[in-house]
Amino acid sequence: MNKQELIAQVADQTGLARTDTARVVETMLDLITANLKKGGEVRLVGFGNFSVSRRKASVGRNPRTGEPMNIKATSQPKFRPGKVLKDAVN
Repeated sequence: MNKQELIAQVADQTGLARTDTARVVETMLDLITANLKKGGEVRLVGFGNFSVSRRKASVGRNPRTGEPMNIKATSQPKFRPGKVLKDAVN
């Protein structure tokens, strides 16, 4: 399922217009993204948790030449499913 299919199904089940539903879905995704950007966490009880994991800078090797290279620190979004979601899938 892609985002447009999700919007269509939510609109059908709620009876809302697709444009209103699209605005709600887009706003929800924007708010989750903004909160993660600030280093926060989003907890949706029963569904799961969105968080940010930080990786430290490190030194790696170039696979072609074998020379050492610096790998910069990064932040990565993570999702950990909740118990209700895990149970529903299994």
